[in-house]
Amino acid sequence: MPMRTVGVTPGLGFASLWTTLRDIFARREMLDLLVKRDIKARYKDSALGFVWALIRPLILLGIYFVVLGQFLGAARGIPDFAIFIFTGLTAMSLFQEIAVGGTGSIIANGGVVKKVYMPREIFPLAATGSALFNFMIQLGVLLVATVIAGKPPLHWQIVYAVPSLLLILVYGLAFALFFAAVNVYLRDVQYLVEVVTMLLMWLSPVLYAWHLAKQIITSPTLLEVYTNNPLTLAVLGFQRAFWLGGDGLEGPAHLVLRMAVALLIGLVLLVLSHRVFVRLQGNFAQEL
Repeated sequence: MPMRTVGVTPGLGFASLWTTLRDIFARREMLDLLVKRDIKARYKDSALGFVWALIRPLILLGIYFVVLGQFLGAARGIPDFAIFIFTGLTAMSLFQEIAVGGTGSIIANGGVVKKVYMPREIFPLAATGSALFNFMIQLGVLLVATVIAGKPPLHWQIVYAVPSLLLILVYGLAFALFFAAVNVYLRDVQYLVEVVTMLLMWLSPVLYAWHLAKQIITSPTLLEVYTNNPLTLAVLGFQRAFWLGGDGLEGPAHLVLRMAVALLIGLVLLVLSHRVFVRLQGNFAQEL
């Protein structure tokens, strides 16, 4: 059999990204198997199974609702506070699972990486697929909660969910690719990512409304930096899509334009993260 080159070569620019996408598409059955494996392994030998995908966010919802909303008074001026909290948690949980799960995906699959060739990007993508599965479960619970509250999201602003989801996927996958590669060489990175994603949740209007942040941040420049945070825009988009109680509250102007600009920047960041991944993946097997 003649020898043939597999994988991508650093320095090919956008051609390397096209080559990677082509290789992943050719191995889409493998990607599907890895996603199913991650989902089954997470709940293996568990009596409750997929119910555990709901327990953690529901417990967090209860804690934040009681402690922040009732004891500290954060619920004042925020109608349907429970739905408001759960909407933000649903969006942020997806980003956190993609970023944290993708960061550790190469090391978690070290045995396969050392023995068989396949596009190494397939492992962060599998982590993303597993995170999307949990996200769909939580989104279903959120929709049920809106129906029980008598405010289902039957309005045109539901379209905000699409660009919001795209923002989370693009930035989450960019984080996952970059830190998954670096984590092979420096194992402390996965713990750093966990801390950073926790801080990002508090830097986004998940547990408090945007108009409250506007009252506190007096500098217009700092307010713009805070508002144009891609995760802030994604959370605000989810709130406009699923939280009808916030229709009368103040929000940032030109949200669609802000999201479009953030998405373009995110795509560039995704390409750059992939370039770093390609340059570092050559020694994955040796480091593992």
